[in-house]
Formats: sequence, C-alpha cells, structure tokens
Amino acid sequence: MSDVYAARRGLLRDRCAAAGNSAALITRPANVRYLTGASPLDAVLLVGPAEDVMFCAGAPTGEADEGRLDEHLRLSVLPSPGADPAVAAADMAASVRAESLAVEEHHLTVGRHRALHSVAPRLRLADLGSAVEQQRLVKDEDEIACLRIAAEIADQALGELLESILVGRTERHLALELERRLVDHGADGPAFPTSVGTGPHSGRSRHRPSDRRVEEGDFLSVCLGANYRGYRCEIGRTFVIGTTPADWQIELYDLVFAAQRAGRESLLPGAAYRDVDRAARSVLDSAGHGEALAGWMGHGVGLEIDEDPQLAPTAMGKLDACVPVTVEPGVHLPGRGGVRIDDTLVVRPEADGGPELLTITTKELLAL
Repeated sequence: MSDVYAARRGLLRDRCAAAGNSAALITRPANVRYLTGASPLDAVLLVGPAEDVMFCAGAPTGEADEGRLDEHLRLSVLPSPGADPAVAAADMAASVRAESLAVEEHHLTVGRHRALHSVAPRLRLADLGSAVEQQRLVKDEDEIACLRIAAEIADQALGELLESILVGRTERHLALELERRLVDHGADGPAFPTSVGTGPHSGRSRHRPSDRRVEEGDFLSVCLGANYRGYRCEIGRTFVIGTTPADWQIELYDLVFAAQRAGRESLLPGAAYRDVDRAARSVLDSAGHGEALAGWMGHGVGLEIDEDPQLAPTAMGKLDACVPVTVEPGVHLPGRGGVRIDDTLVVRPEADGGPELLTITTKELLAL
C-alpha cells in the first residue's frame, strides 16, 4: 500500500505544481488518511517540494480507527504539549524555502489560518480547494473491497436483528443492538449514528432513535452502516411488524421501491448527478409527494459517509466508473409513518453488468 499512498501524494503534488504552489498542507482527517493510510488525532500532512511529512501532536496509538500509516512516510511528533501540527508544517515549508503553500481553507479555522501566516509571513497561502476530495471520488479496487466488506457486515447485523423478537423493544435499544452487532462482525464501529424509526417515526430521514416501543402493525425503518478500515457504507430498509401489511403500507412501499429501482438503474458512467436524482424523485413527485422529499436522492460514500458526489436536483457533474454512491429515496407521512429504502452501489459500465449492489439484504416488504 505504500506505493499507492505515494502515488496519490504524487498526483496531488503535480496538481499543486501546475497551480504554482510549492507545497500543500492537508488538515482534513479523511484527506490525511487517504494520502497516508492513517489519521492520528490532530495529524496533518505536508506534501512538500522535497519530501512528505506527517506532523502529530502525539505519537500514533496504533488503534484500528486511526488506520495503518504508510511505513515509508516521515513522521514528526511534536515535543511540546499543545503545539499545533499545522503551524509546525508551515514552519518547515518556509524553512525549505517554499514560496507558496496550498491549504484547505474549507477546513481551516480563521484563527489557524492566521497562525500559519504568523509563523511564515513570507509564505504565500493559497486555497487548495477540494483537490483531494475530487481525487477521492473514483475508488480503486482495494477501496471498493473495503466497502464491500463493510456492506457485508451491515447486512449481517441487520439480518440477525430481523430474526429476533422486536415487539415491545424501544427504538434506542434496537439501534444500540445493531451497533454492537456491527462491531461483533468485524467493523471498527458504526459508519454513522444508527437510525431506527417505528410507527409515526418510520421513514424519517436520519431519525434519532427515541424510547418509543415497537407495536404490532408498525412500519419499522432502519438505517445503519459499518466502518471497515475507514471505509463506510450505508443500508436502509423498512418492514412491517407482526401482521399482514395494510393496503396503504403496501401502496407506499411499492412506490418508494419503484423510485429506488429507477435511481439504481440510472447509475451508469456518464450519467449526470441531477439525472440520477430526477429518475428517483420523479416517481415520488408524480404520486404527489414532491414537496416533502429530501434535498437529495443519494450521495457518495468512502472515507466519509456523506461525500461527493451529491445526487441532487442542482448538482453539477457526471458519474465515473468505480464511484460508490447511495440511492435512498423515502416518503414520510406525518402521523402515520413512512418508507425508506437505501442501498450502497458502485457505478460500473453496462459491459461489466451495470451498477454493483453492495448491500444485498432483501427489499421485499417483510412482515416480522
């Protein structure tokens, strides 16, 4: 993997040079991990004209959630407690006579930006923008393999929950159990706070679990994801509890399922982000649910659970192959509940079979 990380840093270095910048300072943790294999607490990366150096306030712990650092990368642990690794990196850039330093202005605080300028007043600070995020869009097969394992773990955790007794248990209890099962099956932890909604809470986007108990006849919607070696997936399903679904539940479920299928089928290289959103959204809009829909029908996943691309009505850009995204339409009827169906997929060309579905738990409307 050392060669992979070195190649990623090399691409960034070339991009900086093309923009007239001598070096780059990476402070956003996900970007640090992408370029080095690890992101210890408060670590930053200097991609320099001569060498690349990671600066840390303290020695890496070696914990799984930090990742495994590129063994060929120079590591500098600051000797003074409370010292800022970003300031130390800027000081080094100035000492090797770099003329300009590209920084992630979207991540730096104003105070930290001022501190960089103070320690190296002759160093011109430029905005790196989202250069690393754009580089992260297309995943290599090792990254996709991590996402595939994360999806398998999430499928396992959800499948085991569906085999247990659910009536009478609280949303909060079910969410905690799901997160425990993720870890039991090999996840570093949940990819995001697990959402469990029952009855009138079901179908809400990112609903925070409450002490409401599962009742017979409820819709139960679950959204969870696993974090495996830093890579995060997402799955969402909706079920009916303990009885044959009511007519309105079947109708609403079939509608959301049709929207989700339309979105999934549109995931091909070259498809515009907004067209994928439109494919799913138009199904729900035509049924009269347009005003209550979320602002997007899906998003990218990887080292963060909500990263580019955004599959939204105003999003600009087109999909490339090997870009993992979610497709997650949902409808919530106030006071009654609703349906969400959410999958993680990888964009693949039609010649390779089309989009690769990573989360495979059944989307049949089950009565549990």
